[in-house]
Amino acid sequence: MSVPDRREDVTSARRVVVKVGSSSLTTAAGGLDADRVDALVDVIAAKRAEGTEIVLVSSGAIAAGLAPLGLDRRPRDLATAQAAASVGQGLLVARYTASFARYALRVGQVLLTVDDMTRRTHYRNAYQTLDRLLNLGVLPVVNENDTVATEEIRFGDNDRLAALVAHLVRADLLVLLSDVDGLYDGDPVRHTSSRIAEVRSAADLEGVEIGKAGRAGVGTGGMVTKVEAARIATTAGIPVVLTAARHASEALTGKQTGTFFHRTGVRGADRLLWLAHATTARGRLVLDDGAVDAVAERHKSLLPAGITAVEGGFVAGDPVDLVDENGHIIARGLVNFDAKELPGLLGRSTHELAREMGPAYEREVVHRDDLVLLRR
Repeated sequence: MSVPDRREDVTSARRVVVKVGSSSLTTAAGGLDADRVDALVDVIAAKRAEGTEIVLVSSGAIAAGLAPLGLDRRPRDLATAQAAASVGQGLLVARYTASFARYALRVGQVLLTVDDMTRRTHYRNAYQTLDRLLNLGVLPVVNENDTVATEEIRFGDNDRLAALVAHLVRADLLVLLSDVDGLYDGDPVRHTSSRIAEVRSAADLEGVEIGKAGRAGVGTGGMVTKVEAARIATTAGIPVVLTAARHASEALTGKQTGTFFHRTGVRGADRLLWLAHATTARGRLVLDDGAVDAVAERHKSLLPAGITAVEGGFVAGDPVDLVDENGHIIARGLVNFDAKELPGLLGRSTHELAREMGPAYEREVVHRDDLVLLRR
C-alpha cells in the first residue's frame, strides 16, 4: 500500500496548536536564540497566511531568564526558577512580538495555571478569551504561569499543557516540536534505532524505549512527556505530529516527517480532561461499595453517606481522588467541603445534615459534573 505524499488530517486542519520546547528556542547556556525564533515564526506566519488559525504553546521563559540573571544552568529551587520565569517571560513575548510584526501579525500572551482550567467558570473564561483572540486575528502565545506555579515547574512540562490547550480550543491538530525528529524505537543516537513513522494505537508502542531527557539541558521534558501528550490528544480525537523544530514547515504542510499519532478516540467533556490529566489530588475520600457503584456505574454525585474515611488536608474546590476500600482509585473530583468539615458528615444523609446544620449542608461532597472516572 503506497504512502500518500501529504497527511490529510494535517492539510485539512483549520485550527492548529503548535508547541515548541525550550531547547528549540534557546542556547544551552540560556538566553533566546533570535535566529531560531525567527525561523519558527516564518513557518507559522506562512501557515497563517493560508487561513489556518494557530495557537502557539511556547516553553522557554525560564531558559530565557538564565543569562540575564547570570545563571549557568536551570535552577533547582522553586524561588529561583520563578524569578527566572518572571524575567524570561517578558523577553520571550517581546521576541515573538517583534518577530511576528515582520508579517503584520499581533500576538497575545496567555498564561495558564491548572487551577484556571479545572474550575468551571475559569475554564469557560479561558476558552472564550482564546477563541476571541483567534477571531480577532491575534495569535495567542500560551505558557504555564511559571512565576506562580509550583508543581508545574518541578514536575510538569508544556507538552501536556499543549495537548490540553488543543482540546480546550477545539483544535484539529497538535504539532509538537522538539530537538528530536520523531519517536524512535530506541535511543535516537544509536544507529540501530529507527524512527516510528506512525502510531495507530498503544500496541504500536509496546517494547519501545522512550527517553526521559532533552539533550540541550534547558527544558524539563523528554520523549516521555511528548508521548503522554500525544496519548491525551489522540484519545480526545486530535491527531498529533511529533518532529524536530527544524522540520516545522514540513510538519505543518502535511509532509511525511516525524511521527504521526492517529486519533484513537472522540472529543469528550472539555474541562474533565483537565481534571483527569492536569491536576494533582490534594487528598483522598474512601468510599463504601454502594458509593463506588453509584459513582462508577450509575454516574451519580458523591454524597457524605457513602464515605468511610477522609485523608489529606484539602480545602473546598481542591481535586481529590475517590478510592474504594482497597485503595484503588475510582475517580477524581473537585470537593465541596474542607477536609476538617467532612469527618462529622460521614455516613449521614444530606436531608439529615440539612435539618441539623442548615441548608448549606444539603449538597454533594463531589458533584457529578465535577467528577471524572479514572477506572472503568
